[in-house]
Amino acid sequence: MTGQYLESADQYPVDFGEFVRRAGGSGRLVVQPRMGFGDSVKMREGLLATKAANATTVGTITLDSYTRLGELGAVEAALRAGSDLNGYPLVSHPMATTGRLLSGVRDSGFPVQVRHGSATPIDIFRALVRLRLNATEGGPVSYCLPYGRTPLAEAVRNWKACCELFVRLRDMGAEPHLETFGGCMMGQLCPPGQLVAISVLEALFFAQHGIRSLSLSYAQQTSTEQDREAVAALRRLSAELLPTDNWHVVIYAYMGVYPQSFRGAHRLLEQAAELAVTTRSERLIVKTVSEARRIPTVAENVLALEYAGRTATRTHHEPGPDLLHDSRTYVEARALAEAVLDLDDDVGQALTAAFRRGYLDIPYCLHPDNAGATRSYIDSEGRLQWADTGALPLGAAVEKGGARSVTSAGLLADLFYMRGKYDEPSNDVNELVVGAD
Repeated sequence: MTGQYLESADQYPVDFGEFVRRAGGSGRLVVQPRMGFGDSVKMREGLLATKAANATTVGTITLDSYTRLGELGAVEAALRAGSDLNGYPLVSHPMATTGRLLSGVRDSGFPVQVRHGSATPIDIFRALVRLRLNATEGGPVSYCLPYGRTPLAEAVRNWKACCELFVRLRDMGAEPHLETFGGCMMGQLCPPGQLVAISVLEALFFAQHGIRSLSLSYAQQTSTEQDREAVAALRRLSAELLPTDNWHVVIYAYMGVYPQSFRGAHRLLEQAAELAVTTRSERLIVKTVSEARRIPTVAENVLALEYAGRTATRTHHEPGPDLLHDSRTYVEARALAEAVLDLDDDVGQALTAAFRRGYLDIPYCLHPDNAGATRSYIDSEGRLQWADTGALPLGAAVEKGGARSVTSAGLLADLFYMRGKYDEPSNDVNELVVGAD
């Protein structure tokens, strides 16, 4: 990139993590969309609309699926043909194009994060460094196992190289920020103890390779009570194990099969915002009322951001779960994290060994490096439970009721549990007053 961009845009991007923590310390929940468009003009319009929303926001540039998979030839062909892409082709667009997109948009009051989903992201990180885009997310496990067949050991090497490249931003006056996607494994049906453990382990991996500004994710699941317990466990385990104080927690609105009704979708988003506030989480990734049907528009993203922001403002900051309480989720997450860390001083090698031994094992994940011996189910109270723990090193850490068979019908019912719960007959689309509380 040349000086033309650097003179016209923010030369010293704000530390994304510090910005979010400062907002959270002021009692404001930071809300963020997943927005991504192939056309740079539309992408800029989306960022400007996010910035202008009546909420405390940060921007998102979500990359297209070809770029995520490293199929840059397909990106070039789509751009030549004028075809729509399902995200922004950061690597393939001329840097001057992205410079114009960011100019006057990114500033000290509106940082921008890049989201991508790649197990082989070196080209993406090279573009990030050239453009001084200093916030992104992912991880060697969470961006590998759910998304393809890249060997886990290769993903670990890739992410190590990316971290080492990303920290060079400090020489350019920008603090790199990484968010672990580990608390969102498969989006649903992974019991919270393992989500918490993987989120913390990926953060430790980032820290071991020089990243000092971190965020840890947790995806809303099927029980509000269990979710609050899980976020408390995540905060406690992070405070105990991370070597930096520059970290925060980001909640993802439910990532599984989403309600189809407007009222049902808004109620689920409302509960995600309430979860974030009551657990002192600093940031929320929203979903929109159109998630069950299609890619949301800019206007629908803004509506979701403002709705979540209003919900956060009116939610009482009641005392959250006791961070010192040895909840079942905390005990389970601690047991998993300790067992993995005992395997090797190198966190990446420890993660690889853990999956090889089945110490980490994601239910219903078909990746070749996942043992596939664990199963989960939703109990009568809506909580995610282990049906079979496989080789997970839980020992006496959790109460065991014996293995339980999971039928295909039961699995299907669990996958659609939240849609069925929130799409009640009264949730008619015509009952929703758009933009109202």
